[in-house]
Amino acid sequence: MNARAALQVVTGGEGHRLHADPSSPPAFRFEGLHKTFKSKDGADVVALHDVSFSVGRGEFVTVVGPSGCGKSTLLRILAGLERASRGLVELEGKRHAGPSRHIGVVFQAPVLLPWRNVLDNVLVPAQIQNRDAKVARERAMHYLQLVGLAGFETKYPGELSGGMQQRVGIARALVNDPLLLLMDEPFGALDAMTRETMNVELLKLRERTGATIMLVTHSIPEAVFLGDRVVVMSPRPGRVTQVIDVDLPARRTLDLINTERFGSYVSGIRTNLNASGGLD
Repeated sequence: MNARAALQVVTGGEGHRLHADPSSPPAFRFEGLHKTFKSKDGADVVALHDVSFSVGRGEFVTVVGPSGCGKSTLLRILAGLERASRGLVELEGKRHAGPSRHIGVVFQAPVLLPWRNVLDNVLVPAQIQNRDAKVARERAMHYLQLVGLAGFETKYPGELSGGMQQRVGIARALVNDPLLLLMDEPFGALDAMTRETMNVELLKLRERTGATIMLVTHSIPEAVFLGDRVVVMSPRPGRVTQVIDVDLPARRTLDLINTERFGSYVSGIRTNLNASGGLD
């Protein structure tokens, strides 16, 4: 069965929320994950310690924690760019240890090729995987329209704002129609207003594509605003201290940030991080 066909869409007055079929495996799962690096002087540095959680298909999970807690390392392990020292990583119920065409990755910097126009930048993953050129171009045009860049196909990165460049990066990550989208501080370099706009657009994109998304962030409000669940990590060695179900409307607007319920989630996570030494 196609993974997206296993999703059940529950419709209510507050919008659509995607739920995984409980009979199907999760989109991904970590079990007892550890990661140790060697420092320059040869000492062992423990980045991740006994990390375990799973994410259902179609779910949007955010991971928040202090700098150096291993959030990005966790994402890179799931992307297949790093190897875990020990523990289990599963993707769609199967052991996972390397890059996959079913995973799209968006980094903090869009890393666009300055000599290629917008359309050609989006097509890079499809070209690397030798996908059918016509089909890939159709998908690229579709996702450029979805991220609000229709009409900018022939522009070059130097002609775009930071937010527009990051939209290109998102379209590029989606061009192979991945089941899982991983985002590592994708809006961290943007100004506050642009970042808020991109958060709203990302939620709309999630609703339209049905992709499972894991987003890493330093921002507690961003984690709450975007996530169906928030995974809270401790300072290094990174471990999961809390997993919070966010009971907020599926269709979220920026007005939500000013509500008491939203504030209570943010306050609770901040208290947790203070207790674990994650905030000054």
